Amino acid sequence: MLHAIVMAGGSGTRFWPASRNAQPKQLLRMTGEASMIQATCSRMGDLVSPERLYIFTAQHLVEPIAEQLPQIPPNSIVGEPYKRDTAPCIGLAALLVLKNDPDATMVVMPSDHVISPESVYRESIQAAANLVEADPETIVTFGITPTYAAETFGYIERGKPLDATGIKAFEVARFREKPKGEVAQEYFDSGNFYWNAGIFIWKAKTVLDALKKHEPEMLDHLQKIADAWGTPQQAEVFDQEFEAIQGKSIDYAVMEHHEKIVVVEAPFNWDDVGNWQSMARLHGQDEAGNTHLGEVLAIDSNGCIVRGEDGHLIVTLGTDELIIVHTPDATLVADKSREEDIREVVKKLQSGELRRYL
Repeated sequence: MLHAIVMAGGSGTRFWPASRNAQPKQLLRMTGEASMIQATCSRMGDLVSPERLYIFTAQHLVEPIAEQLPQIPPNSIVGEPYKRDTAPCIGLAALLVLKNDPDATMVVMPSDHVISPESVYRESIQAAANLVEADPETIVTFGITPTYAAETFGYIERGKPLDATGIKAFEVARFREKPKGEVAQEYFDSGNFYWNAGIFIWKAKTVLDALKKHEPEMLDHLQKIADAWGTPQQAEVFDQEFEAIQGKSIDYAVMEHHEKIVVVEAPFNWDDVGNWQSMARLHGQDEAGNTHLGEVLAIDSNGCIVRGEDGHLIVTLGTDELIIVHTPDATLVADKSREEDIREVVKKLQSGELRRYL
């Protein structure tokens, strides 16, 4: 049976000041009326019932996520006591899923992507799950056809094409880390590389076998947590054992070692919504290249991204290539070329007397 695992522990620092500790990017509305995590769960449709959907997040986000997703059973929203990257999260999810379904297939996904059309996405997930059912040792991931030489994504180099019904599937030749400009251009020009979408489908047992082989100490801690799950000792054991884990991504822990990995060329539209400039792609631009979210009056302004709150007018006059974000208690004005430095703003807030704005 198919189970969905949504990873929702990110802090979304590049979306400050809209994204805060108590309400990070995945809880915000970036497109439409639903928050990103609501859209992620809704996108699964009838492929998984709410009882087969787990959310893994930080402890302090369990309550706000539960408020946004009342259909998810409370014990399926797991608050990690410490930040330990994706491998421990996925390993624990696999152990918990196997408690109720010894033959479980898992689809693992981030909570903060924009994907359409949803029907094509579901068909793709089902087709990938069929590949795993046909060969339980196989791990399937999705690759996005690049539209430019991105330096902010990991890459997947495809190998030999596979005979798969209804989808384009290839053996994975190699995984590549985020490249520098010239290397990214080489990947793009070759036509043999995909962006890594971070969506995986596998048997729960397969990923646990891989962790047992490559990360036995991590799996030992996770097994102790799973054994205590649902007992009066759950919180204590979870805190103690999870703290002892050395954090590692699933890419390093499993994907770079596993022999049978298939990449499916995603037939759906995908955006990882990584920064404020993503808003131009998602919401379009006016004739002067401006993107407006909220009440905005742009005069002699070009190439600006402006986001405001309802009931608050933002006027730009003679401005070019700026990011302007207004919230009730903080406002950001930044040159678009300095967008990556928004993370540095957050670091300065963390170390100073302005922590209340995090």
